[in-house]
Amino acid sequence: MNLTKRNTSKAKPGTDKPHVKRGDTVYVLTGKDRGKTGVVKLILKDDSKAVVEGLNMIRRATKPNPMLGVAGGIVETEAPIHLSNLMVFDHKADRPTRLGRKLVTNDAGKTKRIRISKCSGQPIDD
Repeated sequence: MNLTKRNTSKAKPGTDKPHVKRGDTVYVLTGKDRGKTGVVKLILKDDSKAVVEGLNMIRRATKPNPMLGVAGGIVETEAPIHLSNLMVFDHKADRPTRLGRKLVTNDAGKTKRIRISKCSGQPIDD
């Protein structure tokens, strides 16, 4: 009996990388914050979600915890947004853009994959 784990997904290997990175400025496509931009604070790769600074704010009631010095009350925090609802914002074109990837070789002969804006054709990664 063969117990080796097989890749049964139909996606090509290496294509499961998220199109946004931490620190990217993103544009929200849908939801209550549609049309707003913000900076990505955290990527939740397993859930395909991202936490964007100042967007998708929710309120949670918390109990006081004197051991941790936390006062009780209502706390506002950012909730994750699905990656399909985000587009990377291209500052050179001043609009949201789709991304492409390109292999670039440096002087030392090493190849590096960079992200390219489909609007301006300029690299997103600086």
